[in-house]
Amino acid sequence: METQTIKLQDTAVEATQRITGKEAIIKCLLAEGVDTLYGYPGGAIMPVYDELYKYQDRLHHVLTRHEQGATHAAQGYARVSGKVGVAIATSGPGATNLITGIADAQIDSTPMVCITGQVASHLLGSDAFQETDIIGISTPVTKWNYQITKASEIPEVMAKAFYIARSGRPGPVLIDITKDAQFEEFDFAYKKCTAVRSYKPIPKLNPESVQAAAAMINAAKRPMIVWGQGVILGKAEEEFKAVVEKSGVPAAWTILGVSAIPTEHPLNVGMVGMHGNYGPNVLTNECDVLIAIGMRFDDRVTGNLATYAKQAKVIHFEIDPAEVNKNVNADIAVLGDSKETLAALLPLLEQKEYPEWHNRFKEMYKIEYDKIIKNDLKPEKEGLTMGEVLEGINAVSKGEAVIVSDVGQHQMIACRYAKFNKSKSNVTSGGLGTMGFALPAAIGAKMGAPERPVVAIIGDGGYQMTIQELGTIFQTKVPVKIVVLNNDFLGMVRQWQQLFFDRRYASTELINPDFVAIAKGYYIDAQRVTKREELSGAIEEMMAAEGPYFLEVKVEKEDNVFPMIPTGASVSDIRLE
Repeated sequence: METQTIKLQDTAVEATQRITGKEAIIKCLLAEGVDTLYGYPGGAIMPVYDELYKYQDRLHHVLTRHEQGATHAAQGYARVSGKVGVAIATSGPGATNLITGIADAQIDSTPMVCITGQVASHLLGSDAFQETDIIGISTPVTKWNYQITKASEIPEVMAKAFYIARSGRPGPVLIDITKDAQFEEFDFAYKKCTAVRSYKPIPKLNPESVQAAAAMINAAKRPMIVWGQGVILGKAEEEFKAVVEKSGVPAAWTILGVSAIPTEHPLNVGMVGMHGNYGPNVLTNECDVLIAIGMRFDDRVTGNLATYAKQAKVIHFEIDPAEVNKNVNADIAVLGDSKETLAALLPLLEQKEYPEWHNRFKEMYKIEYDKIIKNDLKPEKEGLTMGEVLEGINAVSKGEAVIVSDVGQHQMIACRYAKFNKSKSNVTSGGLGTMGFALPAAIGAKMGAPERPVVAIIGDGGYQMTIQELGTIFQTKVPVKIVVLNNDFLGMVRQWQQLFFDRRYASTELINPDFVAIAKGYYIDAQRVTKREELSGAIEEMMAAEGPYFLEVKVEKEDNVFPMIPTGASVSDIRLE
């Protein structure tokens, strides 16, 4: 008999009832508002799946074709919806197959709860069939993990898992549950977690640091903002936009920060990093105040730290104290959630404009446009470019689509040229750089935002790492649009081999299958484009399709992505060719 849920100080509490551990897991998920989860069944998690069968009307389980696909789908769902993604798998290889996605979520601060089955508690440590120490394996790549051996632990541990995953700087949590605990009965009651002793997810805001930051910004002559995903994770887009517009400071983005403000915003000066825009990279080493907001000074952003922004005073707005002074020393650190810190900063800023400083960005954009952008987007050569494919998608999507990119040359092209009008529109693997990310992540992204068009941009190499998820698309009918930019190479590695290894293309040329035939084998509409005159019509057809659609575009085999900052070089030494 169902018991009534009582609301107590906005925390759900269920009256006690005697149930099994497997049912408790399901009730915990429902109490946390989970409606979709991704996974793959197996022996040690079979009891939970048996219970899931009874709750099909309330919990939508998506059967992926590989456990890695489940984690990436959960990531895509979380990144677009803002909710916690959930993945579930069995013990042993099922659990270890989750690790890549968990590591990806950890470095990209994606809230995710992974549930794994485990052998019975009396078999732990005996090398039983499909037993692995998933707690030991996952410890370095999780925000928290825990092994449940008694059913009575389930409510408290699950509540804590969701709280830790979504609070502060988000991240993945793994809960491992033994098979006997899934069958064991106990008196169940659930209360959402609102605090954990010794865990302080959001640092207390120091008003003096905000005042000092405002004073430094107001006194600057050539200030520059670099923002990251912390703005989006903090739901601080409006506060950030107001700060940018009032301060008049040119603002550049990391690949995970893009879309927090529209791409076409006049104060948005482009992307920083290895393949970022010429102006913001070079002018990082000319600004007098560098304002970092919700970003962690990743090596792909900074290049050589010995030469990075040494002339500038640095202000770092950051939720995670561990990131402050880790790579770049901050003159002022403002700790806290970005929504709170930017709201506190706004009234202290002076209304300003920097016309001469902005002109420096415009001048450098003109140089980059003439040398690179024009040739990427409006090529006169015979071969198709990746850039013109993105430009074609922009023309149809009008900046409203969610773009999910894999890892490689196409990723950098997608991040450089995709247009965005809405936040949470760019989903990619930033810190870990996981090939195979995009196809399953696009499935999750579409389920997390079903009202929005979702386009996966994938290279021919990464596509084949998770190509089996076409089966998930076929079974669920999720209407994602898949674009494979096929150059018959592992393009980014080949580019490095060309530039730094005397064109020794060692193990980077691919002999590819008929991708269109494979898509059609999964009953997905598909076509191939080899000529420029076919491109726009094919993109329009793809975007207009009601169901899933696969489009292969054969692009130039040896095209490179520029600008480029070679590894270990200064951001000022960015190459235009």
